[in-house]
Amino acid sequence: GALADVLEVFKRYNINLTNIESRPSKKRQWEYYFFVDFVGHRTDKQVQNGLEEARKHCLQLSVLGSFPRATELL
Repeated sequence: GALADVLEVFKRYNINLTNIESRPSKKRQWEYYFFVDFVGHRTDKQVQNGLEEARKHCLQLSVLGSFPRATELL
């Protein structure tokens, strides 16, 4: 389905996932929301291109946050 299609896009653009979670939609039965964390920033060209292509496989794709990667351990 759509999840496999989006995961293939991330693979093609070498976007490494760090976490993926699913939540059922409250609107329709058998519809799910997926929350994905990945390495990269939304200003990275590779990430921009991957998200643009991933949108073609989704009813909705939103970036909830994009943060620089920490360079030091706390």
